[in-house]
Amino acid sequence: MLVFTSKTKLKSFLKSKRTKNYTIGLVPTMGALHLGHISLVKQAISENDMVIVSIFVNPTQFNNKEDLLKYPKDLKSDQKQLENISNDIVVFAPPVFEVYSNKVKSKSYNFNGLDKVMEGEFREGHFNGVGTIIEELFTVIMPNKAYFGEKDFQQLQIIKKLTAIKKLPVQIIGCPIVRESNGLAMSSRNERLSKKLRKEAGLIYETLVLAKQKFVAQSTKQVLEWVEKRFMDYPEFNLEYFTITQVDTLRKVQRKHRNKKYRAFIAVYVQGIRLIDNIAL
Repeated sequence: MLVFTSKTKLKSFLKSKRTKNYTIGLVPTMGALHLGHISLVKQAISENDMVIVSIFVNPTQFNNKEDLLKYPKDLKSDQKQLENISNDIVVFAPPVFEVYSNKVKSKSYNFNGLDKVMEGEFREGHFNGVGTIIEELFTVIMPNKAYFGEKDFQQLQIIKKLTAIKKLPVQIIGCPIVRESNGLAMSSRNERLSKKLRKEAGLIYETLVLAKQKFVAQSTKQVLEWVEKRFMDYPEFNLEYFTITQVDTLRKVQRKHRNKKYRAFIAVYVQGIRLIDNIAL
């Protein structure tokens, strides 16, 4: 397995490989790989001649320094998981200075309001940080396709917007959420939960499923009130937000319309750890 830490060396390697019909798939990650990441890698392998997995804990997308410090990092374990899939996967694991030089600062983007709701409302500057690292990866690697999980659906929409704004010739592929046996969306942060609360955190997905059922016959307001009331019965689960939005604009829904597509989003603190999820309605 080839592992690059230098942008220059990676670009030189890719230049020697790239031909007219040669396709490169990119799976951007922050490491601490789990089955959700692995599903993205496997799909990328099935659709491309070469797959690159980036492993980089991006400091500019963390608005909470403690969260950044506690984010799990184990490059050797990540490499071993990837080797179990294929030795042909290329890993790009740059140090921070390789990406940001001497100034760790994100660029500023206009995402037409996609970044101002939900995650953007509670994590100031987060999506500018995401946009900065994704633009850098796309510029260095120049992939044909890039793969992202729908657990971060808002991020997925913003990355699609980024490619349009910057006119980057990358096809963005959204992949289904991979879940644990209790329905909890797989996340690197799940490892920080106690066994008891990790099991009980299936409540989050269960709530989404029930909200989806209620959305058929009830108003948006009724569903929102039901979710808020439900979490009052679970003191160890602190509901940060639950919202229902239009899929394309991510604007909050006041009234339902027959020909519109909707999605429900949720963020919950469990044991001080922030978990997010969503479901199509």
